[in-house]
Amino acid sequence: MKQLAQINATTLPSMFGPAKFNNVGMFVNLLLPLLMLGGAIVFLIMLMYGAYSWITSGGEAKNMEKTQKIFTYAILGLLIIVMSYFAVKLIGTLLHIQTPL
Repeated sequence: MKQLAQINATTLPSMFGPAKFNNVGMFVNLLLPLLMLGGAIVFLIMLMYGAYSWITSGGEAKNMEKTQKIFTYAILGLLIIVMSYFAVKLIGTLLHIQTPL
């Protein structure tokens, strides 16, 4: 609490360092893997939910259709994520942007 009480207009800039992003490419290099990780986690959760729905459907046609749609949309979402990753890499290569990914 002592540090918070000592914050004023002159000490605030020294408490936080400068931004670590020199350009948009560096920001995209940080953001893209995080978004892909989030998409992969959502994909796994949708697969688990679809599997649970399939097990508890009891063989009813209506519930099986619902489960089939869950699996279809999960796989479609994963394909969109992978294709967007390759599209960003292609754009980076075409524009000669150095990326560590």
